[in-house]
Amino acid sequence: MRNFEMPQHVIDRVMEKRGRLNVFDSFDPKKTAFLIIDMQNFFVSGVQPCLNIMPNINRLAGAVRDSGGLVAWVVLTVAETEDGPSLWPIYHDNFFTEEKMKAHKNGLTRGTEGHAIHKNLDVRPKDLISEKTRFSALIQGSSDLHEHLQARGIENVLVGGTLTNMCCESTARDAMMIGYRAIMVEDCSASRNDEDHAVGLTSVYQSFGDVRSTDEVIAEVLGVKDVFATE
Repeated sequence: MRNFEMPQHVIDRVMEKRGRLNVFDSFDPKKTAFLIIDMQNFFVSGVQPCLNIMPNINRLAGAVRDSGGLVAWVVLTVAETEDGPSLWPIYHDNFFTEEKMKAHKNGLTRGTEGHAIHKNLDVRPKDLISEKTRFSALIQGSSDLHEHLQARGIENVLVGGTLTNMCCESTARDAMMIGYRAIMVEDCSASRNDEDHAVGLTSVYQSFGDVRSTDEVIAEVLGVKDVFATE
C-alpha cells in the first residue's frame, strides 16, 4: 500500500469549512486510548497491507503505554461456539453466500485460530481486549469498550487496524458522535487496496476526526518520546 496523501479537493473542502487542516493539535496522553481494530488472523493472515502496518501499530502502542495511555485491542466475535448461532444474524443471513457465511462465522468464533490476534502484534498483559459484534466497537450494544474507556477517564481515541473503510471508519465515526476526540492513524490502518483505504480516511477527515501519521501522532499530538526511534 502506497503512502497515503489526502486528495487536494478534500483538503480544499475542509479548509473552506473550518479554516484549518487539523481539528486537534494535541492530546493528553493519559486521557488517550489507541484502539486497534480487528487485527485477527482471519482478517490479516496473508493480506500484505495488513501485515505491513504491524510495526507501526507496535510502535504507537509502545508510545501510548509509556506515556500513561491505554492500548485497546478490539476483536470481532460473531459466534460464541463453533456450532452456535450467529451473534449478527441480519448480516450473516443477507450479505453472504452460504459458503462465505460459514467461513466468516467459523473464522471469527471465539477461541478459534482465526479469531486470535496475529502473533506479530505486541499485546501486553495490561492492555484491554474488547470483543465486538458489529463493525463499530462503539455503537450501542456492540461491545463493552465505551464503558471501559469511561472508567479510565479516556477522552481521546486513536484508531488503527483493519479494514480502514469498514470497522475502523465505523468506530471512528461513532467515537466522535458520542463525544470522543478521534484521530485515524493512516499508516496504522489498512484495507485490501489503496482505493478502499483512501475512502475510509477521506470520509472521516471531512467531519468526524483528523487523519495523521504515526510520526505525527507521537511527536506532535502526544508529544512523547518515540520508544522505537533510531539514534
